[in-house]
Amino acid sequence: MTEDDLDVQTLHGRVKWFDPAKGFGFIVSDEHSGDILLHANVLRNYGQSSVADGAEITVNVQKTARGVQAVEVLKIEPPVGVAFPLGEDTAQTTPEEIANLPLEPARVKWFDKGKGFGFANVFGRVEDVFVHVEVLRHSGFADLAAGEAVCLRIVEGKRGRMAVQVLSWEASVRG
Repeated sequence: MTEDDLDVQTLHGRVKWFDPAKGFGFIVSDEHSGDILLHANVLRNYGQSSVADGAEITVNVQKTARGVQAVEVLKIEPPVGVAFPLGEDTAQTTPEEIANLPLEPARVKWFDKGKGFGFANVFGRVEDVFVHVEVLRHSGFADLAAGEAVCLRIVEGKRGRMAVQVLSWEASVRG
């Protein structure tokens, strides 16, 4: 064990903000008085390219010359809020019902945060899956990148398949 390993501390907090374009954001925690830097590389090591503002997060941190920085993401929980209404296409779905849906491996075809939606392709299926920005937020993401590997929980709507939950590929494998 090195001296640096001794300085690692586990903290629980909330994402203050994260900007995928800038490649960083900050976490606030009751266990630490200042902001904690969250770099995009640390988030990518967890398997996500973004994280929603307000998401609960557990990280290992280290004090550096530039302040306290997250060095490993251990867990991300979506922001606390009301259940996501899935629109006219489907009936309201409870978190328990969503959790019981199978995980389907997929790749992001495209996602436009400005438009508020995008599409993914499930492996072995030809039809696109609609992904709404609110589903992303409730899943703990802020954005998706084209080609990103994810796992989706999907329902059938009047206009086709739509995601009701998005998980990073790595998080779904960790179970």
